[in-house]
Amino acid sequence: MGFLTELKLSFKIVNMYRTRLLSKTFLDALEQFPAVMVTGPRQTGKTTFLLHERSKDCAYASFDDPLERSFAISDPNGFLDRFEAGPVILDEVQYVPEILPYLKMRIDRDRTRNGKWILTGSQQFHLMSGIIESLAGRVALLELLPFSIPESGTREGGLSVATLDGGYPEIVFHPEKRDLWLRSYVQTYIERDVRSLRNITDIRSFELFLSLLASRHAQELNGSELARDVGHSLPTITSWIGVLEASYLIFMLPPYFRNYGKRLIKSPKLYFIDPALACYLTRQTNGEAALSGPMGGPLFEGLIVSEAVKMFASRGLRPDLFFWRSNDGLEVDLILRIGTVLYPVEIKLTATPTVKHVEPMERFCDLARKSGEECRPGLLVCRASEERVLPGGHRSIPWQEFSSRLWGLLSGDRSPPPP
Repeated sequence: MGFLTELKLSFKIVNMYRTRLLSKTFLDALEQFPAVMVTGPRQTGKTTFLLHERSKDCAYASFDDPLERSFAISDPNGFLDRFEAGPVILDEVQYVPEILPYLKMRIDRDRTRNGKWILTGSQQFHLMSGIIESLAGRVALLELLPFSIPESGTREGGLSVATLDGGYPEIVFHPEKRDLWLRSYVQTYIERDVRSLRNITDIRSFELFLSLLASRHAQELNGSELARDVGHSLPTITSWIGVLEASYLIFMLPPYFRNYGKRLIKSPKLYFIDPALACYLTRQTNGEAALSGPMGGPLFEGLIVSEAVKMFASRGLRPDLFFWRSNDGLEVDLILRIGTVLYPVEIKLTATPTVKHVEPMERFCDLARKSGEECRPGLLVCRASEERVLPGGHRSIPWQEFSSRLWGLLSGDRSPPPP
């Protein structure tokens, strides 16, 4: 029995694998592209996902292995010759970007065979630039993020569990390890990834930067203020933020303007992709206490925005997401663009939706329609226990239902995510 077969059987025996929403998108991509690249943060289950989906007929090589890495760098053709029969999973390919041009030549020699080369990586910077230059038009780029609420099953545990534990598989399967795992994850991330992407020697300042950034979770980013508080220049802080984006730890939500140029110059809102990291870095140790404290609103908002990002990624789509603020201070927390249609979403940590919560969405819809945009009635995501119809055709829905509702919109119907 081979290693991959044994590994797959072990997943079934301990029942530790959960089907990912990305599965169908991934399998479709294998039929349409010679190569498929799955990226995402560390420890989100990329290797597990690929071995589960393809272990029956795939070879496997990891560039985490120094011997494999050395072989691929010194003799890329000899390394790739081992997998000529294909298909093969090449894990952590960001460590050997030199192999990409040789991979391109092999793909170009036989463009009729799709799904032969399956790549993974955990960083976007050098990896993405190499992919774009070498494999443009030949590779499908997919992202596997931490578990969404439907994938993790945390909806059954309640909002406090979903917020405090987040979606990293190791915490979902072993919640008792949460604090130790998160501490190790942050330390390993700083030591392994950050130093490889940017020459950051002042680790203490970077740790302070992470904590201050987490305290600004779900707020507009003021780089100058953050630079002053950390004690570094604005270009340095901008570079560090880029590192976090490249490693899929944060997501920048741009403001909505019809004028694309304005989106680029206005300040975005900042969110940690996984709520457990935001909780850990702001020293939250109890979910209910966190939600009832000053970080409660931002943590809840961040959870829902993160779910939106994950639903788009699971469909293989760029997250076409924004926030909107009027000149007189009205704000819609999240604007979804699906095709040419806009959907406003208000995110409020309340169990009592009221007409007042509808006003920003109604204002946005009115202005969007006057500008020639197609805008549908929006959603108020809250802690209410049941769905309600609100004035203007807007609806309030329980927070547990948001992912399923968005999945249906992205699917062109109202079908829930597969279990």
